[in-house]
Amino acid sequence: MLLRLPTSLPEVHACMAQGAVPIGGATLAWATWQRDGFPEQSMSLRNLPEANTLASGELGAAVLLSEIDDRVPEVLHRAAASIGTGAVRRTATVGGNLIGSTLRCLLPAALVLDARAVTVESGATYETDLAEVIAKQHLLLRLMWHTPTASCFYKQPTGPGGPPPVVVAAAVHTVAHGRGILRVAVRNGYDVVSEHTAHTADAGEALRALRQTEIGTLQEAAWTAVRREVTDLLDRVGRS
Repeated sequence: MLLRLPTSLPEVHACMAQGAVPIGGATLAWATWQRDGFPEQSMSLRNLPEANTLASGELGAAVLLSEIDDRVPEVLHRAAASIGTGAVRRTATVGGNLIGSTLRCLLPAALVLDARAVTVESGATYETDLAEVIAKQHLLLRLMWHTPTASCFYKQPTGPGGPPPVVVAAAVHTVAHGRGILRVAVRNGYDVVSEHTAHTADAGEALRALRQTEIGTLQEAAWTAVRREVTDLLDRVGRS
């Protein structure tokens, strides 16, 4: 297998035109390749500047999970820190987790940030919503978002070999005229549900609104985690 390491977007376009397979998520795809055969050419974005950004409002697809720090919102930082072991985080990337993984622990965090995705497809670079990128398996360059007022992340403790742990992410965003939006995303099994409601200082009111959405129909363990995280987050925003 020939590994291509483009350093510019024109080189990325050329690699894709020549059939190079993006290698994001290779830590998960390796066993499949060993069974079914390796592609003739693969491509890593680790040397591409546009895929290595790490700032307050954007995160590149080639950034290692271990490199994600407090330059990004708390919800995204904590989500990255919750994934695997230190050894896994030193090799796994943002793009690999979002596109190459079935668990996608970063996805709830990205959804509550209302993140947009910058992707490469058919020789062009464009911005789109994250759901489309995951559904169509586009080549992800980076995520972009507006920094929230506050955010939080919870991952249910579990032992090895069990079902996927419940993940809850939440964020409060300020919009025009002092109004706000509360965004909540839950991974329940392998499915991720995302909802939003008006931000209110009354946690009970926010939870009653969420109870009327798909999040309110989740199993009790997931709803209990949502109730706790939302209450704590709104209390923290109210005290700030």
